[in-house]
Amino acid sequence: MTEKRANFGSKLGIILATAGSAVGLGNVWRFPYMAGENGGAAFIVLYFACVLLLGIPCMVSEFIIGRHGASNTARAYAKLSGGTPWKFVGLLGVLTGFLITGYYAVVSGWCLQYIYASVVGELHGDASYVTQYFADFSQSPLKPIFWTIAILLFTHFVIIHGVRGGIEKASKMLMPLLFILLVFVAVCSCLTPGAMKGVAFLFKPEFDKVTSDVFLNALGQSFYSLSIAMGCICTFASYYSRQTKLMNSAIQVSLVDSLVSILAGLMIFPAAFSVGVNPDSGPSLIFITLPNVFNQAFASMPMIGWVVSLLFYALLSLAALTSLISLHEVSTAFFFEELHITRKGGASIVTASCAVIGIFCSLSLGACDFLKIGSYSLFDAFDFVTGQIFLPLGGFFTCLFIGWYVPKQIVKDEFTNWGTLRGTFFGMYYFAVKYICPLLILAIFLHQFKVF
Repeated sequence: MTEKRANFGSKLGIILATAGSAVGLGNVWRFPYMAGENGGAAFIVLYFACVLLLGIPCMVSEFIIGRHGASNTARAYAKLSGGTPWKFVGLLGVLTGFLITGYYAVVSGWCLQYIYASVVGELHGDASYVTQYFADFSQSPLKPIFWTIAILLFTHFVIIHGVRGGIEKASKMLMPLLFILLVFVAVCSCLTPGAMKGVAFLFKPEFDKVTSDVFLNALGQSFYSLSIAMGCICTFASYYSRQTKLMNSAIQVSLVDSLVSILAGLMIFPAAFSVGVNPDSGPSLIFITLPNVFNQAFASMPMIGWVVSLLFYALLSLAALTSLISLHEVSTAFFFEELHITRKGGASIVTASCAVIGIFCSLSLGACDFLKIGSYSLFDAFDFVTGQIFLPLGGFFTCLFIGWYVPKQIVKDEFTNWGTLRGTFFGMYYFAVKYICPLLILAIFLHQFKVF
């Protein structure tokens, strides 16, 4: 049984849905701690430069493949490649998105637990208490699994309602709410005593701190933050109309994504500096450091601290959910189109399979710590393989595919909407995707393995 392929219903829906696929924990969780570890403002300047050099060209390339193929990511690459081995790049994108959905749901579930913990007041205490709270919860055999399944079921509900009735409708509600919460928490954070030190950390660059590591970390963050090579962008582009301006959409999505990252920094660093917490707390910043920061920063106004903490984890959950929806859709589109079943059937396969992956990944962090691949827990192994191997490889081969294999005229036709647009930046885009982007991605890939 097959279903007619849907399209997004409006330009706003296109931007919000695609931005929602990019905006996620990479912005609200990973970007702040990466900025903190790499010098703040100088890292951010480099990050914006990398979005221009790498992010936008890669995004446009996936837009071209997705819209031209008008099908799931695997089939879209197969259509453009004519059945050559290049089609496996599309399959890699689907596999990457599928595996990320499984373990990403675990972290997304943690966000829901912290909403609950904020509501009932379980996050009040000193630094050692908050640290132990996260350790006890994340290693629990049941609680993380409950929240993992809960957020997967919510995602499933959105996906089965289709492109317009599910994904687009949810994006139009969730993305504005996300921005409102971001701005509110950022304002509260900036009003804490000594907050201007955190603002200066974000906006006053010290370029003497820039090293090759900082530059390559900024490159990697731009790749991660924009959801390049996860299959999300290509899949969503398959729902674009022929009138959608691909370059404009890529720029708009990148601006929204970058704005969210900056607001996330304004939420976190002013409050952190106000209580003397180092900005380089790393991945533990969100779940261990921040609860204590909020407790201290608003010690004289505990009710305000409670509200800020609650809203922060609410927006963190929204960011996780918007990405999870897009990741889920990558695999759902693949299964229901390739197996010729209903959308609901495809979504059910993904939800059930990713729930199993999520359960085992969660258990590997505590109750069943023998679940390992080599020296990595199952959770860390999924994170390593997808983030450090599959994503760079997928992005690298996508650039080679568009720049060196697909006929230039096809690329130009899609870029200019078949000659109806001027295509002023086509030459710059094509040069970037043919030469600059592959080299930058290769640099990221080799750097993370300490080759240089």
